[in-house]
Amino acid sequence: MFERPEAGERAILVHLNLQVGQEDLDELKELTKSAGAQPIHVVTGSRQKPDPKYFVGKGKLEEVKEAVAEFAADIIIVNHPLSPSQQRNLEKSLEVRVVDRNGLILDIFAQRAQTFEGKLQVELAQLKHLSTRLIRGWTHLERQKGGIGLRGPGETQLETDRRLLAVRIKQIQQRLEKVQKQRHQGRSKRKKAEIPTVSLVGYTNAGKSTLFNTLTGAGIYAADQLFATLDPTLRHLPLSNGGEVILADTVGFIRHLPHELVAAFRSTLQEAAEADLLLHVIDAHAEDRDDTIFQVNQVLNDIDAGKIPQLRIFNKIDLLDSVSPHIDYADDGKPHSVWISAQTGNGCDLLQQALNELFASSKLIKKCFLPAGQLGLKSKWFGLVRIIDEAMDEYGDCELTIEIDPKNLGLLKEIRVEDVAKYQLAEADIT
Repeated sequence: MFERPEAGERAILVHLNLQVGQEDLDELKELTKSAGAQPIHVVTGSRQKPDPKYFVGKGKLEEVKEAVAEFAADIIIVNHPLSPSQQRNLEKSLEVRVVDRNGLILDIFAQRAQTFEGKLQVELAQLKHLSTRLIRGWTHLERQKGGIGLRGPGETQLETDRRLLAVRIKQIQQRLEKVQKQRHQGRSKRKKAEIPTVSLVGYTNAGKSTLFNTLTGAGIYAADQLFATLDPTLRHLPLSNGGEVILADTVGFIRHLPHELVAAFRSTLQEAAEADLLLHVIDAHAEDRDDTIFQVNQVLNDIDAGKIPQLRIFNKIDLLDSVSPHIDYADDGKPHSVWISAQTGNGCDLLQQALNELFASSKLIKKCFLPAGQLGLKSKWFGLVRIIDEAMDEYGDCELTIEIDPKNLGLLKEIRVEDVAKYQLAEADIT
């Protein structure tokens, strides 16, 4: 068995046209660049089904071997998932490192993870991927020895590796369970405060992080590359009608997202699964935008988020001709999609308008008059009433403008109350 090189940047891409499970070659090139490698040559071919030993046929294997020698490549990236045996056989024959599509995505995630939780999730996915690819690479270290005084407990190095992997996987899962509980507590507090959660979802590089920055001014990293951001970010987003939502930026999706990643990032993706509304960001300029919409919805179904209401955001209209910002409405009169440019900010006011309409509050606006001796009632209202405006006169009497759920009107039975229409509230009065 040859020694694998520790790193390699000159990559030969291998892409087969198969009848099922077809991948996109341009996407592979972008993934390769995002991982830091340089695509120097592409080998393509067609097969009805993969070869069980090498994935590619023997003739195509010789073509790849010649390309390795000609272009001095040090890594082969295959645009398909490989079985452990196929990967080992290819590496043994080609004598260079072979990475399949899933391994490439895992490597990108490992580079992008910044938070403690993100790093744990990536490590968990990598270990689960590696556990199926352990080989007898260190037979000289096996504990099974012959001769008097050399007979060990009978555990091979391969078995030791598997045992250590299982221990580490269990440790990471226990740590992630703690983080998941903390996230659950945060979501519970937001629900108790009745603040809706809106999650940005979409195909990777659709412009989610750029839109997140435009709406919130968060300043998170955004770049023209796949999986530019990985860790979730949450920010308060005030609405122009006086309400607010929690906006969550999540990891971008991709066609045939590796199952290891879906499983490992389930706690992070739970922000999308438990959201009140999904902003499905779509690259309006992409030629395959209908396919990317389908792929995103497939992942949403995998994480049990397929039934959550969506507002489609067709982004990057600045790259289209004769398309201006606008809102499309469904048959029920609610916003269905918004056409914007997150890069220029053009149309983001329409997105705010759509969110106002979707989260139009059923709560009532009341003007309350509290005598000085009844000011203690405000403490009883905590968490049940939102105070919009407050004024106190020279005698200590208080005039409050509040927003209240109809079910809590019993709280106001002891005081004088007047109705206030929402349109009567000036925007400057909303705090």
